[in-house]
Amino acid sequence: MITTLKEKVINGQSLTKEEAIHLSSAELSPLCKGADQIRRHFCGNAFDMCSIINGKSGKCPEDCKYCAQSAHYAANTTVYPLLSPGEILQAAEANAANGILRFSIVTSGKRLSDKEVEQVCDSFRKIQETCSISLCASMGLLTEKQFGMLKSAGVVRYHNNLETSRSFFPKICTTHTYEDKIQAIQDAQAAGLTVCSGGIMGLGETMEDRIDMALTLRELHIRSVPVNILNPIPGTPLEYNTPLKEEEVCRTAAIFRFLLPDAILRMAGGRGLMDDQGRRVFQSGANGAITQNMLTTGGATVHEDKILAEELGFEIRLYE
Repeated sequence: MITTLKEKVINGQSLTKEEAIHLSSAELSPLCKGADQIRRHFCGNAFDMCSIINGKSGKCPEDCKYCAQSAHYAANTTVYPLLSPGEILQAAEANAANGILRFSIVTSGKRLSDKEVEQVCDSFRKIQETCSISLCASMGLLTEKQFGMLKSAGVVRYHNNLETSRSFFPKICTTHTYEDKIQAIQDAQAAGLTVCSGGIMGLGETMEDRIDMALTLRELHIRSVPVNILNPIPGTPLEYNTPLKEEEVCRTAAIFRFLLPDAILRMAGGRGLMDDQGRRVFQSGANGAITQNMLTTGGATVHEDKILAEELGFEIRLYE
C-alpha cells in the first residue's frame, strides 16, 4: 500500500482522505522511508531554516488553551509592548550574521493596530536597508489593508497557523473562529504575500484531525507548514497533556509529506522535547526548521541545526 500511494504522489496525483487514514496504521519504517523519497523527488535537498523574534509578548486577549501568552491563564511569561525598530534591527542583524536566511517578527494579540503595523513596517524597512535576509511576519488576524502595508515594507511571507482541524478548533479556542483564520490567510494571499501555516500536534486531537488540517492547507495552496509539538506549559489548560512520542511525530510528518508533497514541513515548537532534536523526523519527510528559541520556550542552536542538516545531506537554502 505504501509503495502504491508513494508512486501515486510522485506521479502528480493527490491522495484522498481515506488513503491518508490508511497510512495512519501502516508500518512506520517503510512509511517514513516513502515520505523521505517523496521529499527528495519534489524538494531535492533543500532545508529551509528560519528564526523568529517575540516582538510583543503576553496579555493576549485570545483564549487559545495551549498558549502561555494568553491573559486568560496564569502561566508565568514575560510581558512587554512592541519592541522598538532598533531592538528588532539588532536581532535581525545578529541572525543574518549567523547565516539565517529568513527572519520573522511575531507578536501576541488578536491583531495589531494600524499604528503598531506602521511601527513594525518601520522595523522591516530598516532591516532591508542593512540585511540580506528574507522577511516574514506573524501578527494575528490582520486586515487586507494591513497586509498590504507589510508587503510594501518588504515582507514576503505571512504566518498564521490553523492549529488543528476545523472540527476540533472550538475545543482549543473560542475567541476567534477557524473561518477568521482562513479569511486572514486568503487576505494575505490577496495582498501578494505567500503564507506559512500549520498546526500543533498533541492538543488532544486525533490523527484524522491532523489529516483534515493538512487537507485544508492543501486546498489553501500552503507550501510552508510548521509542525509544532505541544510543549505543555504550567498554568495553561493543557499543562497536563502528555507530550507525543517521537514515533507519532514521525508518522504525522510522513503522512503530511504524502498529502503536501512539495511543501516545506518545518519542525517548530516542541522540537526540544525530542532526544535527537528531530533527526528522525527529518528522515521522515520534514525538511525545514525554526531554529533558536521559540516564543516562550527554548530551541536548538543555529550551530546544532547546521550540523544536523549537513549530516543528513541537506543544503540550507530558501525554498519558495
